[in-house]
Amino acid sequence: MEVEDLSSNLASQRFEEKCVICENQKTKGIHLYTSFICSDCEHELIQTDTNNPKYKYFLKQLKKVTTPEIFS
Repeated sequence: MEVEDLSSNLASQRFEEKCVICENQKTKGIHLYTSFICSDCEHELIQTDTNNPKYKYFLKQLKKVTTPEIFS
């Protein structure tokens, strides 16, 4: 019975992750390499024109995304 209680609790919990752009804890979004981008920021980034000053902010924040090292 304890296993059932534990698995149902885990299934009902929503895990929050820190968005690399807005730096807020969110539950929905995408993963880019090892970083998380929330759905709100993803949508806003896609809709922002490249000559908008906010686009430069997005680029600055996205520079935090690093590719994972591959060890051979």
